[in-house]
Amino acid sequence: MIKRSLTRIAEMVQAQNEVTPFADTMITGVCIDSRKIEEGNLFIPFKGEHVDGHKYVVDSIKKGAAAALWQKDVPNPPKDLPILIVDDCLVALQELARQYRKELPIRVVGITGSNGKTTTKDITSSLLSLKYKVQKTEGNFNNHIGLPLTILGLHEDTEIAVLEMGMSAKGEIEFLTKLACPEAVVITNIGESHLLDLGSREGIADAKLEILQGLQNGGLAVLHGDEPLLMERIHAYQGEVQVKTFGRNDTNDLFPTEIIQLEQGNRFKINASEETFDLPVLGTHNILNTLAAMLIAHHFSIPFEQMTEGLQGIKLTNMRMELVEGKRGEKVINDAYNASPTSMMAAIELVSNLQGYEQKILVLGDMLELGPQEEQYHLQIGEGLNPEKIDKLFTYGKLGSHIAEGAKKVLGEERVFAFLDKKELIGTLEGFVNEQTLVLVKASRGMKLEEVVKAIQK
Repeated sequence: MIKRSLTRIAEMVQAQNEVTPFADTMITGVCIDSRKIEEGNLFIPFKGEHVDGHKYVVDSIKKGAAAALWQKDVPNPPKDLPILIVDDCLVALQELARQYRKELPIRVVGITGSNGKTTTKDITSSLLSLKYKVQKTEGNFNNHIGLPLTILGLHEDTEIAVLEMGMSAKGEIEFLTKLACPEAVVITNIGESHLLDLGSREGIADAKLEILQGLQNGGLAVLHGDEPLLMERIHAYQGEVQVKTFGRNDTNDLFPTEIIQLEQGNRFKINASEETFDLPVLGTHNILNTLAAMLIAHHFSIPFEQMTEGLQGIKLTNMRMELVEGKRGEKVINDAYNASPTSMMAAIELVSNLQGYEQKILVLGDMLELGPQEEQYHLQIGEGLNPEKIDKLFTYGKLGSHIAEGAKKVLGEERVFAFLDKKELIGTLEGFVNEQTLVLVKASRGMKLEEVVKAIQK
C-alpha cells in the first residue's frame, strides 16, 4: 500500500496549508471509515447527505491515523494536528491514486462488462498468480471511490493488478481506465444492466468501450467476439490496439471445442490446446469468462497448458454461483449478488441441465435498473421456463411478480408462488425442500436474497 511522507502526500494532493511541523510523518495506507482506522493511515473524510466524516477526524487521529484530509469549505479545521486542507476530499483521493499509480512499475489489467466481470477478475487473478505477484479488486471496490482505494492499497512489489471497473452512467469507465492506465482490458459482454441510465444496449456498448480510452498504446483488448455491438465498434475504432476475441463460435481466437457439465463445475477443451481443463465453477457461461481470462494470461506469457493448475486454485467472490447445503439436505446455488436478464437466463439454464435431482426450485427476485421495459423483461423470464426441467418457482418483489405472471402460463398456477414478504417466502419454501432438491437463489443485489440462503442454509 502507499507509504509516503506527509510532505510528499501534500504535494500529491496539492494541499493548501503548511505541513512543515509534521513533514517527516510517514503515511501508510488510506482509510475512509473512521471505524476501520489502522496505525499510520491517512484518514479521508467525505461530506455525505446524512453524515459528515469531518466530525471523526480528531477521533481518527487519536485512534492512530497519522494525518487526515480536510475539505476547505468545512469550517473550523483542528489546529496543531497533521491536517491537509484540499479543495475536495474525493478529488484529492482520486488524484493521490493517480499519482501513486504513475510511480508504480506495475502492469494493470482492466475488466468491465454487463455480467461476469467479477468472476472473470477472480479467474484472471488465479491464472496470473502462476507466474506473478498479483493483487485484485476486492469486493465491489470498482467505482470512482473503490478503484482509487484499490490502487492505493497496491504493494510496491506487486507485479500485476487486476482491476474491475463498474459503472452506472456514461463517462464513468473512461474516468476509471484513465486512472488505472491498463496494459490489457477485457469486456466480458453487453447485457441489459443499466438500461435505465443508458437507454439501449448500443448505449451500454459505447459506455463499456470507454475502457479503451485509458489503454496503453498497442495494448490488448479482449472482447466477446459473438457480440455484434462490440465487434462493429472495435472495427471502427481509430486507436492503436491489439484485439483478441473469445466466444462460442469458431470465428473467435479462443473458443470451446468440448463442454461437459459436472456437478461442481465444468470440464472443457479449447481450440488452442490439447489439454483438458476442469473449472470448479458452476455454469457453462462461466467457461466464456474463463476464456477471456486465459487470453489475458497468455498475453502475459503463461502457456495454456499450465493454466490447469491456476483454474484449480480459483477463489471466487461470495454469492456468485456458490453451492451450499441446506438444513434439510437440499443443495442451494447462491447467486444473489446481482442479476440481469442475460445472467438470470444463464443461471436458469444451468439448473435446468444439472442432473441427479428429483426437484428443482427457482427463487427469483427483482432485476433492477432495466428501464421502461422492466416489466416485460421479467415477464419473459417466467414465460421462458421449461416445465419439464423446473418444478417450482418462488418470486420476491413487485417486479418478481411479473416473472410469476409469465411462469403461470407454462408451469401452471399450482407451481408458482409470488411473495412481497421475505419471511413468508422462506417459511413456504422450507415446506417443500428435501435432500433431493436443488434451489437457485438469484436477484439484483438490492433485493438481499442472500437472506433467504442464510435462512435455509445448514
